[in-house]
Amino acid sequence: MMIFGMRCVPYIGQIMFEVRDDEPKYAFLNNTESKEKNRYNLNIELTDASSELRCKSLNINGDGAIGENPDRYKQHGFYFNADNCIGCHACESACSEKNDVPAHIAFRSVGFVEGGTYPDYQRINISMACNHCDDPVCLTGCPTRAYTKFAEYGAVLQDPDICFGCGYCTWVCPYNAPQLDPVKGEVSKCNMCVDRLEVNLKPACVAACLGNALDFGVIENIPENRTQAKTEIPGFPTTDITHPNIRFQQTRTTHREMTRTDDMPLKYHRDDVQDKFKPVVDEKQGKERHWNFRKLLTSHESAHVIFTLCTQATVGAFSILMLGMLLNVEPVAMLKNTSAFIPLIFVIVAVSTVGLFKLNMHLGKPHRFYRGFNNLRLSPVSREIAGVSMFYTGLLGYAVFGLFDNTVLTLIANVFAVIGVLSGAIGLYYMYKLYRIPARPFWNHWQTGTAFFGTMLSFGALLIGVVSVCLLPLATVETQLLVQILAAIIALGLVIEGIGHIAHAKAMRGAEHEGAVSYYVQTTEYGKSYLLRNSLLGINLVLAITFTITDLSVAIAYALGLLLTLSMLVMAAFGRSLFFVLVIPTTMPGAFFWKNKGFVDHAREIGLADAPQHGVAYEQHHAFKLDELIKTIKENSIKDMVKHVLWIFGK
Repeated sequence: MMIFGMRCVPYIGQIMFEVRDDEPKYAFLNNTESKEKNRYNLNIELTDASSELRCKSLNINGDGAIGENPDRYKQHGFYFNADNCIGCHACESACSEKNDVPAHIAFRSVGFVEGGTYPDYQRINISMACNHCDDPVCLTGCPTRAYTKFAEYGAVLQDPDICFGCGYCTWVCPYNAPQLDPVKGEVSKCNMCVDRLEVNLKPACVAACLGNALDFGVIENIPENRTQAKTEIPGFPTTDITHPNIRFQQTRTTHREMTRTDDMPLKYHRDDVQDKFKPVVDEKQGKERHWNFRKLLTSHESAHVIFTLCTQATVGAFSILMLGMLLNVEPVAMLKNTSAFIPLIFVIVAVSTVGLFKLNMHLGKPHRFYRGFNNLRLSPVSREIAGVSMFYTGLLGYAVFGLFDNTVLTLIANVFAVIGVLSGAIGLYYMYKLYRIPARPFWNHWQTGTAFFGTMLSFGALLIGVVSVCLLPLATVETQLLVQILAAIIALGLVIEGIGHIAHAKAMRGAEHEGAVSYYVQTTEYGKSYLLRNSLLGINLVLAITFTITDLSVAIAYALGLLLTLSMLVMAAFGRSLFFVLVIPTTMPGAFFWKNKGFVDHAREIGLADAPQHGVAYEQHHAFKLDELIKTIKENSIKDMVKHVLWIFGK
């Protein structure tokens, strides 16, 4: 490649994507003059004329050439004409064929909403893929830095080989664009067909559209024979989160209320003041309360339930111990000189280890766990991983060096203790931050913080209390004072958690977003489980206060302590499981197969989800058993891990 000034001259005779001789005219891009700014007041031209980025190849199919598309460095996007879409799914098929997408995932999907009744029935189809947003939250959220927004076409591309399968990008994306493959244990998504763009062809889905509903080009350039370029239509999630590069035409008058045809109890109601449709609850499931134990306690996110609870409990327990000794709170400080102290530290280590192990094995590629530190600059997940890992390091260091009665080793142990307490606080803060996701309104509330902080206090104190009572005589004054202090901390944690729950329920009940739908599901599909959690929280608060203010006999104290422990565990299991299963993302309507939650549940019940030709059971995606994980790390990953750590510190 030769460079004259900053003008790059492509190689001649190389083929990055073969253009057929009979390629139809409509499959080629229309290169016309474009605007300078998009409607979000951002530059459509993504590089300066003198930028070195203009001389870099995308290396498509191993070809080092640079495409000749004159609009190569302008932001491109999709145009969807809902008036023309007939719901044939040709775009889905073309995309899946070109990208060799397996049956159980789809880069592009067609869903629909409907309104009215016969004879005035209306259906609006919505074809949706990645919108290659101006502010891609998948990029900033990904802990492995698998995402890049390219100056070429403004494409947001993802590298499955870098991804370790945490799925966080699937949480933060409002449009369900990233697809977690439960077989390969990695995420992949629409790549804007940049190989076709380089030779001036439109993406495969656009070229395959039968009704001329899909089009593509430089953003804000309205395609030929279009009259509108709106940013929203009924059923499309809010654009405020990411500023997606997709525009719509929908000229037909719609009914005031458009409903989803999938299992989601959600519909869209037109707000005449703002001239847009807002999501509201569709009480299609009635108002009867159910338990749904199996769906609640065996969800795909059970690993996150265990990890968050274990981590919050151990951070709380270790912090209470260390701060109690630092502030010389006598009943806590005296534990250091009892037979319970060393077992307590090792129980905290064991519980923390279980949580970290469950989280790591939840990854699609658990042997690539070290890639979670890649995006410390942007990703709250990377920061959470760093904080929790440093906490674990501090905890282990204290457990090892704190065993020795030596001045120097004691000093080292205290340094590890400080590291553990500080990094534990940092880890929990970013654990909270990573759940403040605008695309998941049920989580995006300060109650997430009160739930996590309350659990840290209540379960941290409970962990210390259980081990201490099991190993120390309860009849002594010191132990009774310790129990009273720990019970007060438990009560404080429960009060904080309860206040958050009340405020959250009030906020979600009156919300104009998917959080209201989550609240509806919480009080119906899981209504009895929800009431059980709330009742147990109240009972546990009464028991904790009883321990705090009442002198109990040893027998009664043991009985109530056992009741409190079991009740707290049940409450936590139900409460944290509800936190994960209830969340409803701001995503497009689904209609068929794996985009429809109702179909997924049905497929699991009848065994269809286990048939590889149709799809896979999402919970059974772990490709690595423990022995395979250890073997893979030994054989393939130790050298890579060392190189990776050096690379991180080098950055």
